[in-house]
Amino acid sequence: MNKEILIERLKTLGFKEYESKVLIVLLSGNPMSASEIAKEAKIIRNSIYDILKSFVEKGYCNEIETNTILNYQIIDPQIILDKITSDFKKSFNKRIESLNDTFGDLQLIYKKESEKTDAPDKNIQLIRGFNKHRVSKYMELVNSSKKEILGMYSPRRVVVEELSRDAQNFIKSGGVIRSIYQLHENRELNNDLLIACELFKNGGEEVRLAEFKLPNISIFDSENVFINLSSDKNVPKHKQADLIIKNPDYASHIKDLFNTYWEKSYKIEDYKNKK
Repeated sequence: MNKEILIERLKTLGFKEYESKVLIVLLSGNPMSASEIAKEAKIIRNSIYDILKSFVEKGYCNEIETNTILNYQIIDPQIILDKITSDFKKSFNKRIESLNDTFGDLQLIYKKESEKTDAPDKNIQLIRGFNKHRVSKYMELVNSSKKEILGMYSPRRVVVEELSRDAQNFIKSGGVIRSIYQLHENRELNNDLLIACELFKNGGEEVRLAEFKLPNISIFDSENVFINLSSDKNVPKHKQADLIIKNPDYASHIKDLFNTYWEKSYKIEDYKNKK
C-alpha cells in the first residue's frame, strides 16, 4: 500500500504526521534504535524521542534495553487496534456524559427563563424541524389529556399502531376520542384507511369519514389545540412545522368547527353502504 496514503489515513484517526511515519517504520517488526527509526522515517532526530516515549507509554511498542543502546519494536497491530478502540470508546462515553450534563444545565436555564415569559407567549408554541421532536410534543398532549381528544386528519397524516394503543389506554381510563379522517380522492387508497378506522372503532374510538378537505388539527380537553401547518406534501420534513395553542376560548371555536365537520361526515357503515 502507498505509504503516503496510509499516513493520511492515520492522520484522520488522530495520529500526527511524524507519529504516522514512525509507526509505519516500526511495522517492519525488527528492533530498531531511535536514530535508525528517525533516518528511515526521514524526520528530525530530536523529534523521535518524545514520539517513542509516547508510543511506549500507550503500549504501541516495546522498549528493549541492550548493553549499548535502547531499541524499539512494535507490538501486534491488532493489540494496538484494541487499545485505540478502547480509548475511543472511553473518550466518546466521556463526551456523551459531558454533553448530557451540559445540556441538562442548559435545560434548567431554559425552563427557568421560559417561566419568566408573559402568559400569551407561553401559550403559543411553534415547533419546527426534527420530526421525532414534533411527534413527542403531540404525544405529550395526548398523555396529559383527561377527558376528550378530538382530531381531524387529512390523508397525508400517517396513523400508526402506537398511537392506537395510546388511544385505547386513554379510552379505558374514561376518556372520549372522536376522529374525522379525510378520504383519498382515489377510492382504491381508502381500503387501508377503512381497515384502520374499523380497528380504532373496535378499540372504542368514535370515527367519521369526510369526503371534503380537512385541516390537520387536534383539540385536547377543550383547552389545547395542535395544528400541523405543513399541508404541502413537497415541503421537506426539516422545514415542516406544528403550532400548539393553549387557550380555552380558541379551543372552543375550533371545537365548534370540528362538530360542524362531524355532522357533515359519514359513519363507517354509511360510507360502506354508499360505496
